[in-house]
Amino acid sequence: MKRFLAIALTLLMIVALVGCGNNKRKPIILTLSSEDSAAILNAAGIRLPEKEETAAAGTSIIYLGAKDLMNNYSEDQIVNTGFWTFREKYGCSVIFMETTYQERFDKLATSIVGGDPPDFFQAGVSSEATFPMYCINGSFQPVDKYVDYTEPLWAAMADAAEAFALGERHFAFVTDINFRNIVPYNRRVIEEYGYDDPADLYWNDEWTWDKFYEMCMDFSDEDLDKFALEGDAYNGALVQESTGRKIIRKDEEGNYYAVVDDPYIEAANELLYNLKKNGCVYHKGTDYWAGRTSPKEAGTGVKEGLTLFYICLYDNIVNTVAEMEALWGDMHNHEFMFAPLPRYDNGDGEYYLSSIPEGFMLVENARNPEGVALYAACDRFKRMDSVVMNIDKKQLKEKYLWTDEMLDMYDECRRIILKNSGMYLNGNLTDNVNNAYNAFRDKVARDTGATSWAQVKEEYKDQLDYYLVEQSDIIKDYIASLG
Repeated sequence: MKRFLAIALTLLMIVALVGCGNNKRKPIILTLSSEDSAAILNAAGIRLPEKEETAAAGTSIIYLGAKDLMNNYSEDQIVNTGFWTFREKYGCSVIFMETTYQERFDKLATSIVGGDPPDFFQAGVSSEATFPMYCINGSFQPVDKYVDYTEPLWAAMADAAEAFALGERHFAFVTDINFRNIVPYNRRVIEEYGYDDPADLYWNDEWTWDKFYEMCMDFSDEDLDKFALEGDAYNGALVQESTGRKIIRKDEEGNYYAVVDDPYIEAANELLYNLKKNGCVYHKGTDYWAGRTSPKEAGTGVKEGLTLFYICLYDNIVNTVAEMEALWGDMHNHEFMFAPLPRYDNGDGEYYLSSIPEGFMLVENARNPEGVALYAACDRFKRMDSVVMNIDKKQLKEKYLWTDEMLDMYDECRRIILKNSGMYLNGNLTDNVNNAYNAFRDKVARDTGATSWAQVKEEYKDQLDYYLVEQSDIIKDYIASLG
C-alpha cells in the first residue's frame, strides 16, 4: 500500500453529531490503540481530576471557530489527544459552531446579543487577537474563577497568561506557548536549483538573511512567473520575528509604546525593500495579498516550483498527507521540509522566533464555563505530559508522514522560543492604533510605490505614538471601573 501505517489509530465507529451553524459535515470518532489509550488514561489519572470530582463530566460545550480543532472528519486525520481525554475520561463532547475566519467575530457578537452564545473561542494575538478590546467590550469573561495558574498543571503558563490580563483579571485559558511563523520549502525545488538546504544551513549556523536574500534573488523571474515569496506573513515574520524585536511593546506599568528606530527593525525593512524592489514578491497588480489561486491556498506555488519560500504559521503545516501534498509537495518522498526564520547576519548571532499563545477564551454568558475549564485542563495536559507528547509525535509520523528530521526541527523551534521569545501585542487594539500601525507593518513590503522605512516613520510615527497613549488610557479606565 502507498500509505503504510502502524496500528496507532483504529477507526471504531462513526456517529453523526448535531451540527451548528453552516457545518454540514459529520464528525467521526477515531480512537487510539489500546496501549496508547491505557497510557494516556493512566497519565491523566495523575494530572487531572477524577470524573466523580467534576460537575462538568458528561456535559457538552460549544466551540465557535473557522476550523474544528477537536473533532475528526476523516480517517487520515490525527486524534486530538486532549479532546480524546475529555471524551473518554469524562464522557464530554464538543459541538462545533462553524463560521468563516473573516466572519468569526461578527458571528460571536450576533450570538451573544441573540442570547445563544457559544461557550468558548480560540485565544489569539496579532491578527487573531482576542485581547484586549474584545474583553473590554464584553465579548469574553475572566477565567480566574475556573483556573489557578499556581497549580502544577498550569504553573508554567502563568507568565503567558499575563498577556491576557486586565488588572487582576485574566481572560484566557493559556494551554501552551508555541512558535509562530516558520519557513516551509520543497526540497526537490531546492535541489533542482542547486541551493544549500535551509535546514542544513540552520544546523551549521549559516541560515542568515544574506543567504536567504541570495536564494530569493537567484530564484525570482517575473517572466517565468517565479517569485521567491508570497503570502501574507513574510513581512511581519522578517521584521518583527526574525529580529526578536517588536514594534509595539508594553512597559512594566502596562502602557503601550512603539519602537520604530531599532537598528534591527531598520535593517529588516531594508531587506524587505530590496526584495520587493527586485521583484522577489508575488502579487497581482497592486494586490500584494493575493494568492495564486482563488480562494487562495497557502503554499500552492511551492509544490509547483513557482514559489521558493512560503513563510506561514506552524499550524499550516500540520495537516493530512492529502492536504500537504496538494500544496507543498510529495510527503512520501520527503519533499517537504521547514526551517526557522533566518537570522540577521550583523545581529547578535541568535535565531529568533515569535511565540504564540495557544488556548481559549471563555465567551460572555457561556452556559457551561466549568465544561470549558475541564476541556482546557485536558488540552493543557496533552501539551505537558511526556507520555502524551510522545504519542502525538508518533501520530505525526504514522498518520502525517513526518520524518525524524521534521520532529527534530520542531523541537529546535520550541527550544528557540524558550530561549528567545516575544509575543505580538498588536491586533485587537483600537481602530486608530491599528490604522496607524498597519503602515509600519505593510507599507514597505506591499505598497506599490518604492516606500522606504524612513518615509513610513516620518509620515506615521507621531500618530502611532498618540493613539498608543490613547489605547493605554482606555485600558486604565477599564481597570479602574472594575473597582
